[in-house]
Amino acid sequence: MNQLEQLKQYTTVVADTGDFQSIRRYSPQDSTTNPSLILRAVQKDAYHALLEKTVRDNRDKSTAAIMDRLLVAFGVEILKIVPGRVSTETDARLSFDTEGSIEKGRELIALYNEAGIPNERVLIKIASTWEGVRAAEVLQKEGIRCNMTLMFSLPQAVACAEANVQLISPFVGRIYDWYKKQTGQEYTGESDPGVQSVKKIYNYYRKFGYPTEVMGASFRNTSQIVELAGCDLLTISPELLQKLSDSDAPVTRKLSPEQAKQDSVERVSYDEKTFRLALNDDAMATEKLSEGIRLFCADTVKLEKMIDELR
Repeated sequence: MNQLEQLKQYTTVVADTGDFQSIRRYSPQDSTTNPSLILRAVQKDAYHALLEKTVRDNRDKSTAAIMDRLLVAFGVEILKIVPGRVSTETDARLSFDTEGSIEKGRELIALYNEAGIPNERVLIKIASTWEGVRAAEVLQKEGIRCNMTLMFSLPQAVACAEANVQLISPFVGRIYDWYKKQTGQEYTGESDPGVQSVKKIYNYYRKFGYPTEVMGASFRNTSQIVELAGCDLLTISPELLQKLSDSDAPVTRKLSPEQAKQDSVERVSYDEKTFRLALNDDAMATEKLSEGIRLFCADTVKLEKMIDELR
């Protein structure tokens, strides 16, 4: 078996792309999208027609409403390919707006429902800010499942678990990027700070019995992926899915609930004040969370401009 086939023995593989052709090629269980991936997709001839059709069919609606319909249009097409779920992101500009995030989550799931897609096949992606976690807590109680993104620290993960969210997406590659820039060092295998962060979160969840799913995300190389074999899910770009398919090097399980129970981590809990202080104390998490929100906001604005140019 190649590495991708071996990985699928231990972990649910998710495609991190808006490219339908790539999703078909690698047969993942689920697929994730974000504003940057959708922006990249609609710039290709194969997907620009979907943007044009969405605008043409909704000219009487606001730019924001057309944007929502574009995201859902991609999601609906993806769900024709994958047997599981698709993740669709709320507007990153709502990252510090609890009520706005709740309303956007409701609007997106309503559009999916109108297209005949049940709630259980959709994950609403929300940034792992304090406000985002509170929004997800409300949505989860309404039967709207959430995927908490832009996660870089254990305090964020703990807050999400205590809010009973469906799934979290701790970022590996962006943590790696930060430490590499700070130290000038290359990191591989278990020494990679991004890998260590996900392992810590996974072990914490499994040791204390939280049902929230852990999906490692934002990978820079296959070493990071292989080192997290056994994580509940891993969302992987088409480029790295291809590299895994091209290699027959052995993949062994690195994470398991049994091993997690032996971890020495202690249980913690956060209210708003202690959460903000803990996040502030982590320079990497603070910087990468802010940067991630800025980048997603910028790409959302670019998408809106493309929509306006077609109206």
